[in-house]
Amino acid sequence: MTGKTHIIGGVAASLAFAQITNYEPAILLGAGVIGSLIPDICHGSSKIGRALPILSKLINGLFGHRTFTHSLLFLVIIAVLLHNFMPIEAVSAGLLVGMASHIVLDMATKRGVKLLFPLRWNVRFPLTATTGGPSEYLVFALLSLFSVYFGYGLLFSL
Repeated sequence: MTGKTHIIGGVAASLAFAQITNYEPAILLGAGVIGSLIPDICHGSSKIGRALPILSKLINGLFGHRTFTHSLLFLVIIAVLLHNFMPIEAVSAGLLVGMASHIVLDMATKRGVKLLFPLRWNVRFPLTATTGGPSEYLVFALLSLFSVYFGYGLLFSL
C-alpha cells in the first residue's frame, strides 16, 4: 500500500477506536496517523524512511522490508516501550492503532508481511490488492468512507 492509503487507514482505525474508548479523539487521530507510517521505517522510499534515512537504512540492513517492523513482536516491543515511557495513554493507543492498521493493510497485498517474525512465514489475506493499482484505490475509497462514517459518529456523540 502507498503512504496515503496507510494514512487514511490510520485515520479510519483511530476514529473507529475513539468510538469505543474515552480517549481524546484528536489525540488518537494525530497519533494514529503517525503510527500508520512507522512500520515502513524499514523502506528508504517511504515517507518516514525519507525523514529518517540513516535509521531506515540501518533497520532495512538488519531485517529487510516487511519483516520485523511489520510483526506482532514489533508491536509488543513498542507497546512495552510506550507503556513505560509515554505518559499520555491516548498517544500510546493511537500509535499502536495506527501501526496495527498499517500491518493489516500490508497483509492485503500480494507480498504480505512476516507477522510472526522471526518465523519466515508470509501472512496475507486471500484477496489482495496491488500497490498503486485500481484495487488499492478501491481500498482507499472504502477507508475514506469509513473515516467519514466514524468521524460523523464522533461528532454527533459529543
